[in-house]
Amino acid sequence: MEDKNKKKRIKKREIAGLWFYILSLKIRNYFFTGIVVLVPIGLTIYLSKFLINTSSKILPSQINPNYYLPFKIPGLEIIITIIFIIFVGFISLSYLGKKFLNIIDFLFKKIPLLGAFWSAIKQMSQSFKESGSKSKSVVLVQYPRKDVWAVGFATKENTGEITNKTGRQLINVFVPTTPNPTSGFLLMFPKEDVIYLNMTFEEASKFIVSAGTTTTDKN
Repeated sequence: MEDKNKKKRIKKREIAGLWFYILSLKIRNYFFTGIVVLVPIGLTIYLSKFLINTSSKILPSQINPNYYLPFKIPGLEIIITIIFIIFVGFISLSYLGKKFLNIIDFLFKKIPLLGAFWSAIKQMSQSFKESGSKSKSVVLVQYPRKDVWAVGFATKENTGEITNKTGRQLINVFVPTTPNPTSGFLLMFPKEDVIYLNMTFEEASKFIVSAGTTTTDKN
């Protein structure tokens, strides 16, 4: 009789242990699911607050409607900034706008040190503008070692002293970091080692920012 009761107690402990194990697995699953749900929401809210705070500082108070309205409209500065950028782009494509930009370009290039910085930034902006309009600017390269792959943006084919010294056709590739694609590395790869992808600039950016969690189903 005592042995029978002992076996029952052992069985109850085993059942209790099994239920505790199942419950711990469910709690762990719920915990990681909560992280997966909350991290994108948190990052989006943080980025939105950052953009709103930054745009409110960039936009002068004299033309910021939130300084005159009885209540603040969150994100209004961002909308105004985007409209302003679009307006500048529209003006810069006109005949007078191009002439004005040529004068600014000429003046900046004449300033010591600042001229070199201005030229570099201008060329980089132009490169990314061209890259954004071409699906073939997204590339796959082996970095930081062989058989380890990274997505990058081919900015242009390298010409000049570097190509002459190496004696090879090199492609300038910007390999961004994750999840902040605004920083990264400028690397020069032999043309035959660069694989061009069918992804667009926007699709590649999403892939990098999401740490590879977005799908890339293009052939």
